[in-house]
Amino acid sequence: MTRNNRTIFERPEALYDVVTHYCPGCTHGVIHRLVAEAIDELGVREKTLGVAPVGCAVFVYNYIKTDFLEAPHGRAPALATGFKRLRPDMIVFTYQGDGDLASIGTAEIIHAANRGEKFTTIFVNNSIYGMTGGQMAPTTLPGQVATTCPMGRDVSLVGYPIRMAEMLATLKTPAYIERVASHTPRHIVHAKRAIKKAFTYQLEGKCFSLVEVLSTCPTNWGLTPAEATKWTEENAIPYFPLGLYKQPDEMESD
Repeated sequence: MTRNNRTIFERPEALYDVVTHYCPGCTHGVIHRLVAEAIDELGVREKTLGVAPVGCAVFVYNYIKTDFLEAPHGRAPALATGFKRLRPDMIVFTYQGDGDLASIGTAEIIHAANRGEKFTTIFVNNSIYGMTGGQMAPTTLPGQVATTCPMGRDVSLVGYPIRMAEMLATLKTPAYIERVASHTPRHIVHAKRAIKKAFTYQLEGKCFSLVEVLSTCPTNWGLTPAEATKWTEENAIPYFPLGLYKQPDEMESD
């Protein structure tokens, strides 16, 4: 977009000019753009490596113009740890969904954070398994319908959804952890700031960083895109409160 011969809005250099494959209303594409913008603004595209896991998030390598490694299900933090230790001069990030990070990958992310590995994790939480058919995830809300709980999540049988940001924030190791959302322009602006801040902490060699982004999944929620936006506001955010949960400055005097 141009105004008075000045460009005020354009595709980030770090984002491929391709047609999205994501379902209508899915905000993975929004989050991809925010990551690409942060990479461009920090001038680190040629020294950035992404790690893609299993699930909808795996296709991030089709959209962001950096080198990528593909990890087995849940193991992106382990792969990121190995590469970052081998090449501490590189900027390394994992891009993971809740079915990946909060389920089979729970131990991986907890121990990476506890060790203070100096990479960045973008954690996309849409409260369901997306690519594999809409099964209940560790973040599926109480009463929420999924293909493996058609009557809604019964917490008396399977427990409550896991709040990853709060869990990781209890670790003593310095880290930057924030939860944001991607369903409205106002939330997107805040999410952009958080993602850029996470990469900045890595540039400074300060700490592990994780930004949890609440995302929509209209297809597997059985909602229209507009309804999914409203559902995020009325259901997801009350259970997964947005905000800053941990920052490295809190530990400097400890």
